[in-house]
Order: sequence, then C-alpha cells, then structure tokens
Amino acid sequence: MQVINIHKRIINQPKTKVSSLMKTLATREDRMWPKDNWPAMKFKKGLEVGEQGGHGMIRYSIKGYKEGEYITFEFLKPKRFNGIHKFEIRALNEDITEVKHSIKMKTDGLIATFKWILVIRWLHGALIENAFDTIENNFVATKKFTTWSSWVCLWRFLLRPSK
Repeated sequence: MQVINIHKRIINQPKTKVSSLMKTLATREDRMWPKDNWPAMKFKKGLEVGEQGGHGMIRYSIKGYKEGEYITFEFLKPKRFNGIHKFEIRALNEDITEVKHSIKMKTDGLIATFKWILVIRWLHGALIENAFDTIENNFVATKKFTTWSSWVCLWRFLLRPSK
C-alpha cells in the first residue's frame, strides 16, 4: 500500500528561531520531540547522515540532513515499511514559519499494511501533533497539548511497556 502522510503547523516565529530547535533533536536538550509523553528519539552519534536510531519500536537511519532546513529518515523497522519520513522547516515570510512532517512509504504485505492502518497511523499522527506542540511551546506562554483520540489512548494502553 502506498502511504503519503503529511502534517503541517504554522509557527508565528521567524525561521531562524524555529530552525534552531532542529539541532537539539535527539539530544538531552531536545526542544522539538515530545519525549515527556512518547519514547525519546535516540542516535548514538547525533544527527549525522548514516547514523541509525529511532524511537520506541520505530527504527530508521538518517538519509539526509541540512541543519535548520530538513532531516530525512529512512525506515529500518517495522519490517516491510519501505520509505522515508522527513521534518522540514520553511519560512512563509519574515515572521511566520511552516513546520512539516511527511511520510512517503510503501507497506509490503498484509501485516505491515494492517499495522499502519490500525495502529501506527493513529499513534504517529498523535505523536507528530505533540511534536508540533513542543516546538510551538518554545515560544508561547500558554502551553499547547493536542489531546489524543480514544483509539490512540487504547493503543498506548495496550502497547505500554510492562513493568
């Protein structure tokens, strides 16, 4: 199954301020990823092309990186998820920036397709909206948090790590 999944958020800040957050991604000082509510994004050597890492059960390698502009990841796991996901930061004008996350992939086989349709698509959507909240919360006094659907809450409950 061909998958194109795009999320965008307008941030009322200049691109320089928003893009400075990208270099903190996957670091201890991460100001972009919603690590308080989702598995942290981790890479041993940081944001370097070829580096492998991921978050939770999702694994990928860094395929392309231009500081302050974009970072492209190629899926390694789940198996049969063939393609990329990408964060992009683009100035719309001097004071307004668009943050975009896109997935362009193909699922191979019924199991991978059902994983995407029933589980990962929903969790991914909630995670990305929470990431956009995290980005925006760097610049606002009243903090945002995009609430999760009942379906997302159910999957988070079912997939929570056992203690």
